[in-house]
Amino acid sequence: MSRIDHFSHAALLVGPSWVGDMVMAHSLVQVLRTQHLTHAIDVLAPAWSAALVERMPGVREVVAVPVGHGRLGLSVRLALGRSLRGGYDRAVVLPNSWKSALVPFFARIPRRTGYIGECRYGLLNDWRGLNKTELPMIVQRFVALGLPKGAPLPSVCPAPELQVAPRNSQAAVAAFALWTNKPILILCPGAEYGPAKRWPASHFAEVAKTMCKQGWVVWVMGSDRDNDVAEEVCSLGGSGCVNLAGRTTLAQAVDLMALADAVVSNDSGLMHVAAALGRPLVAVYGSSDPGFTPPLSKTARIVALELACSPCFKRECPLGHYDCLRALSPERVLEMLSVLTITASTPEGNASP
Repeated sequence: MSRIDHFSHAALLVGPSWVGDMVMAHSLVQVLRTQHLTHAIDVLAPAWSAALVERMPGVREVVAVPVGHGRLGLSVRLALGRSLRGGYDRAVVLPNSWKSALVPFFARIPRRTGYIGECRYGLLNDWRGLNKTELPMIVQRFVALGLPKGAPLPSVCPAPELQVAPRNSQAAVAAFALWTNKPILILCPGAEYGPAKRWPASHFAEVAKTMCKQGWVVWVMGSDRDNDVAEEVCSLGGSGCVNLAGRTTLAQAVDLMALADAVVSNDSGLMHVAAALGRPLVAVYGSSDPGFTPPLSKTARIVALELACSPCFKRECPLGHYDCLRALSPERVLEMLSVLTITASTPEGNASP
């Protein structure tokens, strides 16, 4: 028996480089396990994403890519590929870049699936064309790669899921001396893409003030690049707000998010984390399209004004007014929060999705 035969039920998934996309990749993990019940699934991904992948049910191991984002690192990828030879019978490559298909090729994995992307005919041997009209959602495009070529998608793609051990959440609470004796609202006012995806800080602050008056505590979360806007939200929102932006690791952010009684977020990676944790979530959309990357959870609700000029998919408002966000009132978000939290408190709302 060859080494390939010995590992004939192992798959390597080459993961994306963004938080939200990595979370949505768990839908593909579930499909792979359904299609190949005995498959062990490892995820080849940037080291930062281990906090997400380790919390995904059905993933055996994270294989870290020791190359910075945007770098080719050909010799490093070659060495990594050689070290993985004989370990897998198939690979699924989610990113469209040429370099993302190199490790499975160097690893001589017999079946290498992915979209053509950057002319990867030689690197992939189960390549797929992408019809964006037939597969309008990112999660559909991911799931399709786990199915035989031409096979129909399931009527509903499986929702991503993250699982957090209570001890991890407790450790994160202790690390920041947080109070958990009141309902917890988490606000995520950042968005990597640009200001056309960011609901105004003053609007987030109005939500914070109202919820604090109702007896909630408010944690504001994000990366270090979100610290200024998070500080503004906390300053305007009052003493019940805690700024955690840039203070937590990604692992701590996920573990704290698992404790949220409600979340309000822009279209961002943390939005997808909240959805995958099943938290009651209000997702605010401006320049982006909720039909492309929606929060995939029964406990999530989308608020958007659906103006004639949106979605424009621009980083900055081409008309200069940002009305798709500024005109979306805090009252509308608060109304949706009220509906979600009432629903979550009922037996039906607490049922598993």
